[in-house]
Amino acid sequence: MRLDDPWYEAPAAGWGESDGTEAIAADGRFRSVEQCGHSAAEIYLEVQNSPAFREVRRRYRRFVVPAAAAFLLWYLAYVIAATTAHDLMARPVVGALNVAMVAGLGQFLTTFLLTWAYARHARLHRDRVALELRWETQEMTRGAGR
Repeated sequence: MRLDDPWYEAPAAGWGESDGTEAIAADGRFRSVEQCGHSAAEIYLEVQNSPAFREVRRRYRRFVVPAAAAFLLWYLAYVIAATTAHDLMARPVVGALNVAMVAGLGQFLTTFLLTWAYARHARLHRDRVALELRWETQEMTRGAGR
């Protein structure tokens, strides 16, 4: 596995010389993708249809969809309880803290926990596969110009 980023030196689309229709040729210079032997559409479709890309997308959806649904339900429950269950939300927990304040602080806590869980999931389950896919795509564009 390679840890460095093959596209680190490449300017982003809209910045500098690259507009998404260029690739790095075998000599390391930017050339049009067509000059390297592949059209941008062919490379994109090949990557999109690859099992590695589908696996990255599947892993992403398997985490994001349930996490977003759970967080949305938790947020809506808090809002509905705050607007309809005044007696419950006003119930004291400890000292001046009531249920509404604890639940509101819980919203912040779950936001940070969800962010941490997303970053951890990406690092452990998607980043390596995505980087390998990026390397393969880079090698396709480099090898096409030889």
